[in-house]
Amino acid sequence: MRDDDRRGPSPGAVTGDDAADEVDFYDLLGVPDDATTSQIKSAFRARARSWHPDAGGDAHRFALLREAYDTLTDPERRAVYDGTDDDTAGPADEPLPVPDPGAVPPPRRPRGRVFGDDPSFRPPRVRLDPVTIPWWECAAAEPRTHLSPGRAPGHAVPVLVPAVTAAVAALVVLAGAPAPVLVAVLAAAVAAAAAVVAGVRRRHVALRAARAEVREVVFGRPGTDDDQIAERRTADLLDRYLTRLPGARIFHGLSWPGSVFADIDHAVLCGRRLLLVESKRWLPGHYSTSADDVLQRNGRRFGGGGSRLAEALDVFDELLPDVDVRGALVLYPSRAGTITVAPTDAFTPAGTDVAVLTPEEFVHTAGAWLAEDPSTVDVPAFRTVLARVVS
Repeated sequence: MRDDDRRGPSPGAVTGDDAADEVDFYDLLGVPDDATTSQIKSAFRARARSWHPDAGGDAHRFALLREAYDTLTDPERRAVYDGTDDDTAGPADEPLPVPDPGAVPPPRRPRGRVFGDDPSFRPPRVRLDPVTIPWWECAAAEPRTHLSPGRAPGHAVPVLVPAVTAAVAALVVLAGAPAPVLVAVLAAAVAAAAAVVAGVRRRHVALRAARAEVREVVFGRPGTDDDQIAERRTADLLDRYLTRLPGARIFHGLSWPGSVFADIDHAVLCGRRLLLVESKRWLPGHYSTSADDVLQRNGRRFGGGGSRLAEALDVFDELLPDVDVRGALVLYPSRAGTITVAPTDAFTPAGTDVAVLTPEEFVHTAGAWLAEDPSTVDVPAFRTVLARVVS
């Protein structure tokens, strides 16, 4: 717990009847804007132990803490506090209701963020007919997995043949030479052949080890908390559809260098293409990206959630400079309703790096991009990504 959490109100703190109007309940509890009910409850319990008057805390500050808890754990009160959702607003010329003088609504959120999710709502699983997936059949055209870089042991045979041929030719030319010269030439030929055979064996051992290393397809696991249902929905999509690609390797819960947390929900490596994926539960509506890459919902700047996917792309671009790294933000509704997204060109050479997609479009669009080289596993890239799995 931070030191300022143990202290009472600062000398400049608001302690009058209007304190609730000046205090941000999320900041008071120390939770993010999109905190789940369980996170809010945990934060309240942690602060209540030291802020309670019986523990020497300030009674007024504890009352504010209690009000913040009661407001943010009640879905209806939280929606009012965060700001009225534009989906529920009436026509511009609709008369405003006459307020009840006796009603005392909860204080409005100072920053006016838009919330209104239903904590009990679980987005349904997505099921697609493979016939409707454009890349489905071409992904299975070459079912065997190829490793890159890597050669089969037989590739060294053409090197061995010229070496032996040259040695025999030298012996014929030097047939009249002294015996020591012939012995030296023969010894050199045998040494060259032995070196080639040893190289073949080393490559064979390395190839077998690499194949054993990449034999598994899925690494790590998605989150199991109630608020991580979107991750599990995407994991289901990856397992059900993306494993159709023989070279696809799927990773859940990856960290950035220097971190021990699962900063990235999922990643899919196929050939020399790496897709980083975030799964989000956001309000129903139409999502698009403006010309300056600002995420919008229903034509307005979206302030109901954040993403660090663009930063993650920069990190993995540095880790894998020879791999094409893209991102996909997969959106699920946080309550009953539909999410639609604007068409994206993120998977074209001149497109943006991050695509905002519905689960169905994720399977179609992202899968088609990965299916360009469906059967190759880049072993060095695989090892780099696998080292970042922390789940």
